[in-house]
Amino acid sequence: MAKIGVLAILAAVFALLSLALVFGWFGRRSIAMLFILLCLVVAVKEFLWEIHSAEYGYRMPWIQTRLIDRVPTERQIVFHHPINEAQGDRA
Repeated sequence: MAKIGVLAILAAVFALLSLALVFGWFGRRSIAMLFILLCLVVAVKEFLWEIHSAEYGYRMPWIQTRLIDRVPTERQIVFHHPINEAQGDRA
C-alpha cells in the first residue's frame, strides 16, 4: 500500500515539472515558476517522508557527521609505496 503512495507522489513530481516545462515553453514564466516551486515542495516532502524513521526520527545514522570522541589506539599497518616522478616533471 505504501508503494502506491510513493508512486503517486513521484508521479505528482513528474506532472508538476512537466507542467512547468509546458508553461515555460509557451511563455508563461510566472506560472511555470509556480509549478517549479510546487514540484520542489512535493519533492522535499517525499524526501523527508523517505528518511523518517520511528526509531531515529529524521537522523540518518548511516551518515556519520560527529567527531570521534576517542581516537583509535590500535596500531595500523601502513604500507609505504615510493612515488616515482614522471618524466619531464623536473628540469
